Amino acid sequence: MSKHKWVVKIGSALLTNDGEGLDTEAINSWVEQIVQLKNQNIEVILVSSGAIAEGMKRLGWNIRPENIHQLQAAAAVGQMGLVQTYESLFAAHSIHTAQVLLTHDNLADNQQSDNISATLNALLELGTVPIVNENDTVATEEIKFGDNDTLAALVANLVSATKLVILTDQGGVYDADPRKVSNASLIDSIHVDDEKLEKVAGRTGGSLGSGGMYTKVLAAQTAAKTNTFTIIASGRQEDVLTKLSAGEHVGTLIHC
Repeated sequence: MSKHKWVVKIGSALLTNDGEGLDTEAINSWVEQIVQLKNQNIEVILVSSGAIAEGMKRLGWNIRPENIHQLQAAAAVGQMGLVQTYESLFAAHSIHTAQVLLTHDNLADNQQSDNISATLNALLELGTVPIVNENDTVATEEIKFGDNDTLAALVANLVSATKLVILTDQGGVYDADPRKVSNASLIDSIHVDDEKLEKVAGRTGGSLGSGGMYTKVLAAQTAAKTNTFTIIASGRQEDVLTKLSAGEHVGTLIHC
């Protein structure tokens, strides 16, 4: 039986409960759902934000710094907590995890990107769950992805993923900003080239994340280059991943 490959991206606001340190209970819920996906012959690569937010918590910083080196330091500190959390939660299910830290330069270089693709596929064949994040410790303003939505889409391209699932604190893509327009409607399904898609996606994110809905739409466009469908959905919806694997319609499907 051929396996499906999903790239699942979880944003900082979800992982850290809006900055209050890593939300282990929420993370464990996603881990348990990923275990169920693996039992259904779906291979999963997890693109996880949260390192900088967790580092800020550990360092006692209440305001996200603007200095690149302070951000790099926070990421280095926070990455330890992030990896420890995933490793211990997946280990409870006898599943190994693997840390994969990437920079834009890695993926811009054809030889390096081929090596990354081969390594990710080898990790999947070994039954592990690769945990991918930007290598913030070495990334500078010139080579930063800018957000993990872009990184997740590029990873989806590398492994020719079946689906890119972007979990966020919003229900999906709406026809207006639901934070400002009370009767905004969720867009259930839309083509990746539909002009309406970019018009309705705001360009700003929250204080913890660096990408808003606009970067998620751009990520969907990137993923579509390898015929990967994108689903943008609320990570706070109960059993969101298992519902998607069962064919239930959740969030916004961006098809190509």
